[in-house]
Amino acid sequence: MALKTPASRQTASTETRIIRFSTAERTVHWAVALAFLYATLTGLALWSPRLFWLSAIFGGGTTVRAWHPWGGVLFALFFAVMFRRWNRQMRLDGDDRRWLRLAHRYAVHDESGLPEAGRFNAGQKALFWMQASSGSLLLLTGLVLWWPEIMPRLLREISVLIHPIAAVVSIGGLIIHVYMGTAAVPGAFRGMTQGWVTSEWAASHHSKWYREIRRR
Repeated sequence: MALKTPASRQTASTETRIIRFSTAERTVHWAVALAFLYATLTGLALWSPRLFWLSAIFGGGTTVRAWHPWGGVLFALFFAVMFRRWNRQMRLDGDDRRWLRLAHRYAVHDESGLPEAGRFNAGQKALFWMQASSGSLLLLTGLVLWWPEIMPRLLREISVLIHPIAAVVSIGGLIIHVYMGTAAVPGAFRGMTQGWVTSEWAASHHSKWYREIRRR
């Protein structure tokens, strides 16, 4: 039996790799993530006196008050770039709606009866639209709170209520996203860090997408 040379072993180890996300997609994704993280932590510091200690990490209260809105603007701008790239791929179809009705099975790692997923499954699509909606509310209400002196009183009061609610929804979505992309689905995180997944992973978790790229 012939022994594999280092070159042949390297070929064998890489031939099952499939490009999951391009460098541009990953760059935009992490730009969105970092801007959101900054806006979240500085926002929490401003929201509750018990969390004001977070402001020390980012230069103190005065600096946080000045830069928190800009963190939100950066998040909105980066997300807009992501939205332009992915919004068509994130549209829900009949299979996606059926997937969402059976999402509890996915949560407990029982995928029997679930429709096959394309490049993004229905949970990822739903999260995308939820973040787009809550992000829009955060931007609009944030602008009102940024310049309260020129805004009508009713608009200020509504923004004071809606802004933290939208933030909680977005933070909750982020926690779910991180959990599902790391602990719940091993191998998914590598797609967003190194850009590739194995063919076995693609066939198991996104079989419809796997067949599509095999036909190309």
